[in-house]
This record gives sequence, C-alpha cells and structure tokens, in this order.
Amino acid sequence: MSQSSARLTLPFIQAAQAQKHVTHNEAVRALDMLVQLSFEDDAQTAPPASPSEGQCYVIPNGASGDWIGQDGAIAAFLDGLWQFHTPRIGWRGYVVARAVMVVFDGTDWQELTPSQIQSANLFGLGMNADPSVPFAARLNAALWSALYNGDGGTGSLIQTLNRENGTSDVGLILQDDFQTRALIGLFGDSKLRFSVSPDGNAFNDALCIDQATGIADQPRLPRFKAHTNYDNYVGVGTWTKLGINVAENNDQACFGPSTNCFTAPLDGTYLLGASLMYKTNGNAGARMQGRLVLNGTTAIPGTTSEASGTHNSETTTLPLQTLSPLSAGDTIELQGNFRAFDGYMKADETCFWGTKIG
Repeated sequence: MSQSSARLTLPFIQAAQAQKHVTHNEAVRALDMLVQLSFEDDAQTAPPASPSEGQCYVIPNGASGDWIGQDGAIAAFLDGLWQFHTPRIGWRGYVVARAVMVVFDGTDWQELTPSQIQSANLFGLGMNADPSVPFAARLNAALWSALYNGDGGTGSLIQTLNRENGTSDVGLILQDDFQTRALIGLFGDSKLRFSVSPDGNAFNDALCIDQATGIADQPRLPRFKAHTNYDNYVGVGTWTKLGINVAENNDQACFGPSTNCFTAPLDGTYLLGASLMYKTNGNAGARMQGRLVLNGTTAIPGTTSEASGTHNSETTTLPLQTLSPLSAGDTIELQGNFRAFDGYMKADETCFWGTKIG
C-alpha cells in the first residue's frame, strides 16, 4: 500500500504506526495550504525576511536562500520552517501581489488570460451564466476600445455578429426588465430591421432596409391614398364633404372609407394632398373649388384653391397639397364647392392622399 495520496501526496497513517497524530496533522497542514490556494507573490526569488505563519509563495526561476533548488515549487511557511510542494498539472491559485489567477501547466505557472480560458463553456460576470446564455454580464457600463497604432494595433474597432444562414437570426435585442421591447438586425431574412414590441410577443417593423437595393421602407408609417367611386354632386356656394370611399393604400388603417376621413394615429407632421376633377352638370361656366378641412370645421390654411379658367368636363383638375402638424385623433376631410354654376367631382379621378413625414 502507498504511503501517500496520489494527487496531493498527503501522508497516510500506516498500520501499527506510532504517534499517528503526527502523520494526521501533517496531512491536515498540507490540505490547509493546498486547498483554495493563495500566494503572496510569484515573482520573489528570495524568501521574505520575516514571513508570517501560513504564507505561501510560488517560487520563480533563479531562487536563492532557503528556496535554492525549488524553482516552480510551492513554498509554505509553517512552524518557523519552509515546506515545499511540487505542483501538479491544473493546480490553480490566486496571486495577491498581482491580483491574478495562475495555473500550473506541468512545466510553469501561467497567468489565466483569455487565451487560457478561450474554451470555457460558461462565463458569468457579476451574474450566473447558463447553457442557454453561456456569456452573461451584470454591470452598469461597458467599453470596447480599439487597439491604437502606438500600441501595436490598427486604431480601428470592428465588431462582427455572424449567423449560420439567411434564415437564421442575428442582431441586438433591447429589453425592459428582461421583456423584449426592440430588435435591430437580420431576422429570418437579409433585410435590416428595426422593430419594436409592446409586449415581447408581437413586433412592429418601424424600418426595413432591402439588402439588394439599399432602399429603406417604413412599413408601419401612416399613409394612404383613396378615391371616390361615384360622381359627387356639389352645389353652388355650398362646401360639401366629398365621398372618398375607396382606399387604394391604407397603412395602419388610418383612412376610413366609411367616414371619408383620414385620422392621424400619432402626433406629427403630415404631407397631405388631393386632386379634384370637374364633371359638368350642363354649364361649363362653373368655378371649381377645393380645400382640406381639420376636424370637420376648420379649413387648413393654404389649402383652399380654385380653378378659375374655362372648365372642360372630365379634364379640368384642381390639385391641393400642404404640410400640416396634427395631433393624434385629428381628422382631415376633402371638401369641394362651385361658384356660379353647380357640377360634379368626377368618380375615380377625384382622390385624397397623405403620409406622416415627421
């Protein structure tokens, strides 16, 4: 039977051994030193002049004094004497003088730098990592800095996020108390998406950039174009709400075909426009007028316009266009009027459109 343990070389109590407590205490002392290793220093070649009981050192090459011939060993000061232990591959300890961890590679003590822990399965900084999130950090600030030219770098900093293929996801997830509120990246295809979510389940794309053309689209932008599908009769001197009842485009359902109104879903600046086409009711001397009206009562300044020349039925057109600040819930409608003689606003050609621009 061996007289010491295979890994830490702890002495065994032998059969019929006298003074067994001596052997036992020697093993306890060794355990006290080797378990949870902590070194005062690993660069000191000579023993300290006044060591404290229990202090440990990693002895570097070129040792002197009581450490001669112990290069690479662990020295522990116990009972007024230096005791030495030969490290095994994988032993680790904390070096107090440099505030670093070191590991014995079978030949030398090596500092645990990123190159030595690159194959770690989990890495948690301030919190626990787990297999689903193998790198996790809990902190209030983080900085990535380029390696400058003067330090041997290029002065640039490039961060790369890579996915397996064009149907996988790669991007940034922004959360509120671990509830996802925004996504930035490539999700399911190769368009660059900026998406937001009210609940972490349903997502709205605010901006999509096509990878082939570079063209940016705002799929959730309030915008519409609508027209009337019947000739709207308008009398003389009577401003009349036109029956714009067919929505050709209606993102965010911001236009109501049944109410013939656009309703602003958000505060902002809107670009609004319309086109009115004249159709005679027997006299081409009519004077066609149009305007955009806020909340059914107030004409938007600068939108009231008139086609005052000779009218040609189903040809004469009156365009309107304006920028207007609107509040959420404001409605805009298209109104028409005739001076001198009545007439119609022609079906299919009389239209109304708008979009949010700011």
